[in-house]
Amino acid sequence: MIKYYNRRSKKYEIEHIAGDKYLKWIYSSPIGMKLLELIVKKKVFSKLYGYFCNTGLSRRKIYTFIKDFNIDMEESIDNIYDFKSFNDFFTRKLKKSARPTDKNSNILISPGDGRVLAYSNIDLNKLIQVKGYTYKLYDLIENKNIAEKFKSGNLIILRLAPVDYHRFHFIDNGTCSISHRIKGDYYSVNPISLKKIPEVFCKNERQWSILNSENFGDVLYVEIGATCVGSIVQTYTPQHKIYKGYEKGYFKFGGSTIILFFEKDKIAIDKDIIYQTNIGYETKVIMGEKIGTKYKL
Repeated sequence: MIKYYNRRSKKYEIEHIAGDKYLKWIYSSPIGMKLLELIVKKKVFSKLYGYFCNTGLSRRKIYTFIKDFNIDMEESIDNIYDFKSFNDFFTRKLKKSARPTDKNSNILISPGDGRVLAYSNIDLNKLIQVKGYTYKLYDLIENKNIAEKFKSGNLIILRLAPVDYHRFHFIDNGTCSISHRIKGDYYSVNPISLKKIPEVFCKNERQWSILNSENFGDVLYVEIGATCVGSIVQTYTPQHKIYKGYEKGYFKFGGSTIILFFEKDKIAIDKDIIYQTNIGYETKVIMGEKIGTKYKL
């Protein structure tokens, strides 16, 4: 059972997990863990499932998925009959009115839909994956010079569940570097697996890039793949001018994670998010929603 904080209702809610029984069995039983290491974490497993989700045969999954997880199709630009495959539906674009972006230059927005954890004054060698498990920024991006820029800065982890909108966006105006790909495995990033697999973020397939933002300094974007994520697709043009709210890319089917690193004294994260993180709960947010402000000296 995964409980998170809904800041709109100001109540704690239980997450409806896609494949809940499967995840618990895989990450809790001896046989499941053996299959995980032999098959499930492998790229070929996720690629094959991703291939199926790109075919017309997968269209039959769409209606059931919408019904089971109460997906609001009024937000979608296309309707259910327009999608050619499950991945076509999964990576659907939303109407601008469904995810308005606060254009105030002092406001920090969420880059996507999901459940967020946030930390201030971070130790680069003891970044929190989940209580009891840590990892190093260098191991995550394999670049020491870039890692050092974010010493004592801020960290935001956005976990996207399969039921979420799976396109991610820029949090400010600026330019973005090329995306660096680091090959890896495809473990789940669900909290169930985070408690079982040490340094999972550093083991999974991932991409990273630097946003040279106008208002928040240099921001390190890290996108992490997971089980059944066919691929991480970048849709922006490197080193070209981008604007707050513009699309950066998307994940194909599966739960995934976006991690943002900020330099010291560049942002102040909203107090309710910090409080919920400190007591062990993620906070549910949507793309474009305010999650912090520009730091004021």
